[in-house]
Amino acid sequence: MIETQRLSKTYGRMRAVDEVSFRVEPGQVLGFLGPNGAGKSTTMKMIAGFLTPTSGTARVCGFDVREQPIEARRTLGYLSEGAPSYGEMTVAGFLGFIADVRGLSGERRRQRLDDAIGRLQLESVLAQPIDTLSKGFRRRVGLAQAILHDPRALILDEPTDGLDPNQKHEVRSLIQSMSADRTIIISTHILEEVHAVCTRAIVIASGRVLADATPAELETRSRYHGAVSLTAPNPQVLKEGLVRVEGVAQVEIDAHDGRITVFPRAGQRIFDRVEAYLRSQNVQVSEVQLERGRLDEVFRTITLGAQAARKEAA
Repeated sequence: MIETQRLSKTYGRMRAVDEVSFRVEPGQVLGFLGPNGAGKSTTMKMIAGFLTPTSGTARVCGFDVREQPIEARRTLGYLSEGAPSYGEMTVAGFLGFIADVRGLSGERRRQRLDDAIGRLQLESVLAQPIDTLSKGFRRRVGLAQAILHDPRALILDEPTDGLDPNQKHEVRSLIQSMSADRTIIISTHILEEVHAVCTRAIVIASGRVLADATPAELETRSRYHGAVSLTAPNPQVLKEGLVRVEGVAQVEIDAHDGRITVFPRAGQRIFDRVEAYLRSQNVQVSEVQLERGRLDEVFRTITLGAQAARKEAA
């Protein structure tokens, strides 16, 4: 379990994190979302013991990060922003050093090194100095050190930053495979990552938690939730008929590709009605789908609304 209670951090008059409270249970993968400067990395650093909270506290697997910092760190794997390491060390030397720091020895040490190296596919670069690696490989080395001691809790700050699409898929699969009996928090600005690996998401802006829900629950806040999007010839003509379908509130045409989006009135389900209208008019539709909602739009609405409210209050 990872738990924060009114966790705060101030720098002079600036409040970087403002009484953040949440609880993450084993088996959950929490996505920590927010714009740049929202307080994501600062919150993670306080949980990981790299920063001392100004007030409030956090617990990792039952250990208070202020009163029991060593015990808390032993149970935690942490990948910080940018995956810093000792660039002059080889990959093998660095991971061996981390194994020593973590107190691994004997057969257990060999097994854990083999597992981390294999999971992150680092065999081909073990003899290279870390400074000579690509950004993607440096990120994978950072992930390897985070999981080396088989921690019960993981905090990963932008874990797929700098990886190509195949590597991103591999890392997401790794996170999913480890999530069954671990508590995992990942910070990300890639919203598709939330769908891929997260069971829950927190949106933070200006140091405050603005939303805490499953990805599906967040999508219901989108104006696109329940909308119908389609591609068909003569979209402008089709729009004139679709606006008269029962339960339709609005019809929009994308100026770039001509795609039509039909928005429902509050509480209305319009997919079957739109399909029936298209059949009645013999419209040749190349694609039609029911929108579940768009996280990017929800994210913008929540965070920009908070920024506007903050400016107004000031």
